[in-house]
Amino acid sequence: MDLPAEVLIHNASLEMKGRRGTLLRISSDGYYELNAAFGEVHHRVFLPISSTALFSQKPEEKFEQGEEIEH
Repeated sequence: MDLPAEVLIHNASLEMKGRRGTLLRISSDGYYELNAAFGEVHHRVFLPISSTALFSQKPEEKFEQGEEIEH
């Protein structure tokens, strides 16, 4: 994934479920650095990798059964 990347953010402790954001950096210290909208204002947030799930906003192409995926 190239950075910055448009993502959907899920973090139960902050009650974030599918919040749109931009992943800016993945820290070796164990957190994601993101920009996320809170109301009409965007804020920089630092969320722990261990309790945060990120999904790409852009859906993947559907592969037909039997197609090979290169590793």
